[in-house]
Amino acid sequence: MITATTPTIAERTIVQTLGVVTGEAILGANVFRDIFAGIRDIVGGRSGSYENVLRSARETALREMQEEARKLGGDAVVGVDLDYESLGAQNGMLMVTASGTAVKLG
Repeated sequence: MITATTPTIAERTIVQTLGVVTGEAILGANVFRDIFAGIRDIVGGRSGSYENVLRSARETALREMQEEARKLGGDAVVGVDLDYESLGAQNGMLMVTASGTAVKLG
């Protein structure tokens, strides 16, 4: 499925707007504990483990959003926005949300 942060898809015509679609992924505190237990992979101020977990959460949120668009009969999702929020007691959880507009292309 085509996804774009832009409101249109280059060289394609949007023939129908189907509605807002979203996907979420929530990482619990145990994920962060596991990451920090293996913090030794930090090189140049970056943690490969932390980045991999965030990448996985983002991919999950995007996949859920695309699946919701498919259920509506969409060919693409435009205007995609990714948001990262801390949740829970002492911000012990992280939520990644993907949202956009499902559309049919001509």
